[in-house]
Amino acid sequence: MFIEMRSYLLKPGATAGFEQRFTEGLSARAKISSFGGLWKSEVGGLNRVVHLWPYESFEDRERIAAEARKTGMWPPKTQEFIIEQDNRIIQPAPFSPPLEPRNIGNTYEFRIYTYLPGTMPTVLERFGEVMPRRTKVSPLVFAGHTIIGPLNQYIHVWAYKDGGERDRLRAEASKSVQGWPPQTREFLVKQENMVMVPCACSPLK
Repeated sequence: MFIEMRSYLLKPGATAGFEQRFTEGLSARAKISSFGGLWKSEVGGLNRVVHLWPYESFEDRERIAAEARKTGMWPPKTQEFIIEQDNRIIQPAPFSPPLEPRNIGNTYEFRIYTYLPGTMPTVLERFGEVMPRRTKVSPLVFAGHTIIGPLNQYIHVWAYKDGGERDRLRAEASKSVQGWPPQTREFLVKQENMVMVPCACSPLK
């Protein structure tokens, strides 16, 4: 199984139009395979949206894409709103929960860490050791590493009720969760962060 993460930079003021067109097309697309979610940026890079799709295999993805195109409603007609697109194929970590509908928060933190080549097995091992303790503080949406797209990236997404809870629980985790954050700094090249909110059509809220 893998997760496809599609990220778009939109023209200023275009997010509402993109969301509307996406939602209209989703009515047909979601009948073919499960939908992970759609989010729009609140803090960090603005005018950005991210949507996630789980697949069992690349063959499964190609078959579903072909079926979706036959509906005439997918992909949605959003080209006029888009400045740039990028795509990542993510292998879920062994400790990642399934990407499925849940009501776990209104604020989602997308954290993308780029590591030195060859260090990802150690990174996953160290995160895996501490994750059972960390997820007692707040829910992990999913975590994994890129296998196509920008490589050597570890992506983890966390859910909170709001920004205030995010600040409080992150501080609590740093103080009370032994070994958090795991010691991976010697391998780190770059860190990126976006705080996003789920769109109305998202099954993760």
